[in-house]
Amino acid sequence: MRILHLTHPSLIPPEDTSELDDKQLNVLKTDMDVLNALDVLGHQVLSVGVEDELRPIRSAVRSFKPHVVFNLVEAFAGLPELDAHVVSYLELLGIPYTGCNPRGLVLARGKALSKKLLHYHRIRTPLFKVFARGKKVSLTRNLPLPLIVKSLAEESSIGISQASLVDSEEKLVERVRFMHESVGTDAIAEQFIEGREIYQGIIGNRRLEIFPPWELDFGDLPPGSATIATEAVKHDIEYQERRGIDHAPAKGLDEDVIRKIGHTTKRIYRILELDGYARIDYRLADDGQLYFLEANPNPEIAVTEEFATAALAYGLEYEALIQRLLNLAKARRR
Repeated sequence: MRILHLTHPSLIPPEDTSELDDKQLNVLKTDMDVLNALDVLGHQVLSVGVEDELRPIRSAVRSFKPHVVFNLVEAFAGLPELDAHVVSYLELLGIPYTGCNPRGLVLARGKALSKKLLHYHRIRTPLFKVFARGKKVSLTRNLPLPLIVKSLAEESSIGISQASLVDSEEKLVERVRFMHESVGTDAIAEQFIEGREIYQGIIGNRRLEIFPPWELDFGDLPPGSATIATEAVKHDIEYQERRGIDHAPAKGLDEDVIRKIGHTTKRIYRILELDGYARIDYRLADDGQLYFLEANPNPEIAVTEEFATAALAYGLEYEALIQRLLNLAKARRR
C-alpha cells in the first residue's frame, strides 16, 4: 500500500543515521522503527512533517494518493490538545488513518474529564482538583495529602519530577505555580497512590484484544525518592541505566487481579470511545485496589517501549503489530 507517514518535522529521520548519538536516536526511535517496519512489509512510504499548517497534508494526499495515513502527530502548533483536529481533518479528507478517532482523543487527553466520566461509571480514580492559570491555589478538605501535581494537557511525564509530589499546602502552591509558569498549562493535583505502576495495552475497533499487564520497574531510586514516573524515569537513558529502571511483565499478580485489570481496560476503552490502539495506566495500591491514572490513545510504539514489548509477549511481532494497525485503520467505519 501507499502509506503517508505523518509526524513532526523534527522527527523525520535523516537518510543516514550513522552520525547520530544515543540521545538523538532515542528521540527518533519511534519514527525510525515504524518506517523500518513499513519497509520490511513492502509498503511505499512518503513522510510529511506537520507543524502548524494543514496544507502539506492536503498536498500529499492529492499527489501521493495514500491508501492509509500512519499518524504519529501528537501536537499541532506546539499544543498537544490540538492533535485531535489533525485527525478530524483526515476524516474530512476521507483518508483512513492509524490510531484513535478525534472524539476519543479529546476525551482521553482531558485528564480531568476522563476521570469524571470513569468515576460516573464507578471506576476507581484518585481524588483530584484542577488549578487553572490565574486562579487562587488552595487545599480543600476532600483532597488528601500527599498529592502529585501534573500538567493538565501535556503527556509523557512532561514537567514531572520528585518535586511534583507535595505534602503541604505551601509546596502545592509552589508546584502549581511552576506548572503554570514553566510548562505553560493548567495543573491537576491528584491523590498519590502508593503502589505498583501497571500498564495495559489494548488494540481494536469493535473487537478488542488486550496485552499482558506490564509494570514500570523503578529500580534503585535515590534514598527518599517516591516511585513516580518522572521525566527522567521515562526519557533519560543515562538515568535509566544508572538506576536500573525498566519495564517488564507484571509478576506475581493473582489471576483475579489480571482479569480485573483486563475487564477494566476494556470498559475504559469503550467509555472513552477509543479505537485503534491505546495504553491504560493504573496504580495497583498496596491494599489491592486498582486506580485508573490515565488513558493514552496512540501511545509510544517504538520496538523497545511498553506497548510493543507487551504486544510481543502477546504473540505479535513488531511488523505484524504495525500491519495490524494499518488493517484497523482501513476497517474503521467512516
